[in-house]
Amino acid sequence: MKRAIFISYRRDDAEGEAGRLYDDLVRNYGNDSVFMDVAGIAPGLDFRKAIDDNVSSCGVFLAVIGPQWATITGPSGQPRLNDANDFVRLEIASSLARNIAVIPVLVHEARMPHPDQLPDNIKDLAYRNSVEISHARWNSDVQLLINALKQYVTTSSATATEPVHATVPVQLPPPISSEPPAPASISRLPLILGGAAAVLLLAVIGYFVANRRPDSQPAQKMGDASPAQQTAPAAQPSPREEATGLAGVWRNTEVKNGADSLVELQINGFGPSYNVEPFGKCPQGECSWSMHTVFLEGGQAAGEWTPQNTPEEVAERRTVTLTLRPSDGKLGVTVKNTWWPDATSKPRSNEFQYTFERERPRPAPKK
Repeated sequence: MKRAIFISYRRDDAEGEAGRLYDDLVRNYGNDSVFMDVAGIAPGLDFRKAIDDNVSSCGVFLAVIGPQWATITGPSGQPRLNDANDFVRLEIASSLARNIAVIPVLVHEARMPHPDQLPDNIKDLAYRNSVEISHARWNSDVQLLINALKQYVTTSSATATEPVHATVPVQLPPPISSEPPAPASISRLPLILGGAAAVLLLAVIGYFVANRRPDSQPAQKMGDASPAQQTAPAAQPSPREEATGLAGVWRNTEVKNGADSLVELQINGFGPSYNVEPFGKCPQGECSWSMHTVFLEGGQAAGEWTPQNTPEEVAERRTVTLTLRPSDGKLGVTVKNTWWPDATSKPRSNEFQYTFERERPRPAPKK
């Protein structure tokens, strides 16, 4: 069956949002109507032709764009969009060439790329009307997008009634019968009401009699009570509850020269999905390692970055794995560096552990 919706994204830019959007669209349109990622391309196939074939079978193309979408660089240090074989560029170029409806979907408060940032074969993307999906309004924003897609896609009857990331259960009213209600008998109605009142009164009296304890009876000790009668211990906060304050700006309190250069983390989100942008020391000052989405699970969140701010990072193909553990108002951070000096060498790695503290807001200047 042909897929009607094609989702294009960059893993280092908006992987979490693209996956979440995919789940929402599948719930509404069915798995056969949504295509995301090129992971399904069989080995040995020409990926250019596979991308073109998948794009040709869609009725609408969603380009998920985050803040780093147009500026993320490849191994050469140049923006990936400049590479004619860049997957995202190939996907968009194919959809524009086929005159398929292309909708830019902005996440992380991203802005539309300027035409000067785009290659000639996808420059028209800059003039396509975009939609924005934010974390704070995710459900409502996605629902607006789903409504807009109805002109391109037929809703699957098997999934159309499922909620989209509902945060509270929805209680629907009972169906209204088309038959007029039968009139109540005037002679029996007082008897029914009187009987119900008597039953309720007896139930209340029985409850107080069964639970009354004579004043002379000593209070039952906790050790003698049954498990059902014992007072339940105070519930401990879950790891997710402990991390409700994870969003914010965090600074490294133990920066060491010659070791790791991570100095700051900017985190936003509401959990379990958070957007993390690390900042490290670079020759030109503090520089961003690009934003990445992590998921809080079991009291910690982890993500992998490929910073390419220096020639050494590009040449050695350095990757960084960050593990975040919120505890007692602080943030435990584990930094693991892995790099490959050359194509024939085994990877090398080192690991550092630090404590980050939330940056306090500066006091307002006195008037």
